[in-house]
Amino acid sequence: MMHSREIKPVRKAVFPVAGLGTRFLPATKAIPKEMLPIVDRPLIQYAVDEAREAGIEQLIFVTGRGKTAIVEHFDTAFELEATMEGRGKSLDVLEPTRIKPGNLVTVRQQVPMGLGHAIWCARAVIGNEPFAIFLPDELMIGKKGCMKQMVEAYHKTGGNLISVLEVPREEVSSYGVIAPGKSEGDLTEVTGLVEKPKVEAAPSNLIISGRYILQPEVMTVLETQGKGAGGEIQLTDAMAQMIGHQPFHAVTFEGKRYDCGSKVGFVEATLALALQREDMGAEVREMARKLLGEYAPA
Repeated sequence: MMHSREIKPVRKAVFPVAGLGTRFLPATKAIPKEMLPIVDRPLIQYAVDEAREAGIEQLIFVTGRGKTAIVEHFDTAFELEATMEGRGKSLDVLEPTRIKPGNLVTVRQQVPMGLGHAIWCARAVIGNEPFAIFLPDELMIGKKGCMKQMVEAYHKTGGNLISVLEVPREEVSSYGVIAPGKSEGDLTEVTGLVEKPKVEAAPSNLIISGRYILQPEVMTVLETQGKGAGGEIQLTDAMAQMIGHQPFHAVTFEGKRYDCGSKVGFVEATLALALQREDMGAEVREMARKLLGEYAPA
């Protein structure tokens, strides 16, 4: 364990949002996939809300061409607000989209060279501070946000943390997987990391699930790292090099994860969150029952 005085607070978060979203074409031809809504809130908004709950102050979006709508979403929409005020409508619904001036930074990832490269593009903004990473495709919903749970664990352990989930062993080859050490409560020591292992070679069925807290030294590792799986610069490979040099733990998220990078996961998230809403849950439940009856297998 690191002494609490040595643990710097996590104030910055990186959101890699440069992906093309080809799995959702043609919807994502002109709209960033991160702007696709789950009910009435875009995916990126859920990630930003989670970051704020965890005490994150500065948001760093690693973007690409055609992604300006993400930044526009968090800007002041003067015409919209003036029109709403003129009609006597409340602006409360826009409150989550407000960010203090200077608290949102964007950097460009000009070439699609993988997650590790996207994170490295934010090095100048990160400087010498620990930082969080959010993959907005992974929607994490719980009584306590995933990053808040991780930050609380970080204040005990220091070092590096990743969120993990347990999956059926036959699914591990689609993910980064941890080799587990000692375990206590929701914390598991990480002794190794493998990106997309073969099922028979996987060290566990605990997969990395889209939330990280990393020390700035990872940028130095990424600086000289070669290409890994898929011909891309893999963040998992860089993190693996830090094991043994700094504390490294996994936090098992207490809530639910929806893989909104897949169409089925996106529909599941939309349905699940709609069912939880007080303003529409009962109607959606009734609608789902009706649809299941209409489209029941013959």
